[in-house]
Amino acid sequence: MAKRTGEKYFAILEAAVKTFARYGYHRTRVSDIAREAGVADGTVYIYFEKKEDILISLFQEMMTQFVEGLRQQLAECRNCNEKLAAVVSYHLNTLGNRPEQAKVTQIELRQIDQTINEGISQPLLNYFKVIEEVIAEGQKEGLYRHNLNIRTARKVIFGAIDEVVTCWAMSKKAYDLGSLAGPVYDLLVRGLQ
Repeated sequence: MAKRTGEKYFAILEAAVKTFARYGYHRTRVSDIAREAGVADGTVYIYFEKKEDILISLFQEMMTQFVEGLRQQLAECRNCNEKLAAVVSYHLNTLGNRPEQAKVTQIELRQIDQTINEGISQPLLNYFKVIEEVIAEGQKEGLYRHNLNIRTARKVIFGAIDEVVTCWAMSKKAYDLGSLAGPVYDLLVRGLQ
């Protein structure tokens, strides 16, 4: 497999987001991605073995950037409540500002096979770890209940945020996803305290 960096590599991934969002993963052809990226079909195969590899790489890149950006935001927070607010806000605003990415992560990635699922699980686990760290910190600070099961609490937090994004991505009515950060945070923090 060729290198996984460079201008063309990222152009192909950006084109994949657009074409998967427009046509759906299963109806998108590699030639559609190549055309959107402005490269020859063969160029795509220099970087990726097949379409599944593009989707896995796309999710891995998106989640790596997402988690890195989130960790930078969290480093500026003073306590776990600020960190929880940052998690909610960052998640909603990031996808709210990238509707095509939201459509791919919320709709297209839900209709995949086991091979793709295995390829995207580790980056998602990295995000889950960040949420669990915030909950554990809240317990240490005495702001969150000590009898909380951290894993269950993380599932509830992620599930709530994820559902809000999914409803937004599927909605025919336009609204500001980021504006829901405050109400979602309020519901979640009350459940943790």
